[in-house]
Amino acid sequence: MFDALAGAPLNHLLRASDWARKALQPHAGKVACFRCPPFETRLLILDSGEVRPAPAEVPPALTLTLTPGLMLRAAARDDSVWRDVQSEGDAALAATIHQLWRHLRWDAEEDLSKLVGDIAAHRIAESGRTLQRWAGAAGDNFARSAAEYWTEEQPLVAAKDDVAQFTAGVDRLRDDVARLEKRIKLLGRR
Repeated sequence: MFDALAGAPLNHLLRASDWARKALQPHAGKVACFRCPPFETRLLILDSGEVRPAPAEVPPALTLTLTPGLMLRAAARDDSVWRDVQSEGDAALAATIHQLWRHLRWDAEEDLSKLVGDIAAHRIAESGRTLQRWAGAAGDNFARSAAEYWTEEQPLVAAKDDVAQFTAGVDRLRDDVARLEKRIKLLGRR
């Protein structure tokens, strides 16, 4: 079920990008399996560089396993997510999928222009980008305000400098205790 749901939007993106289809063509006939337990999507790479749901009897050449947390990071375009993805199988196919993930983008404005025209699509897309920037700035401001509140006014979280001073004090105390133990041992031998 998820295979068909994943295949259609992915093919839409691939049809809009010749370079992406050409990158997948050398892997034609291979199956890529994407797991995020309990869900799994298996896609067969076609000669055209597009994908379709894979038959159950064809074993995957590559299996990528993600946790729900990794899926959220991937959706947020966190490039460090790939260090945490479990990859089993064809390393060249994994590298190609990573390249597609990093560079393949949906041109929503282009698709929208087919429905409402170029000018309206541009204005709608620009409004969306403005809203996205505003939401990002609002999120950053909220995070900074919450961090300041929790460290300064209601100290639920220790400030960075306080933590550094505390750890330095612990290190000094540990060293002092070690020196005291050595002196006690020396005095005990006399």
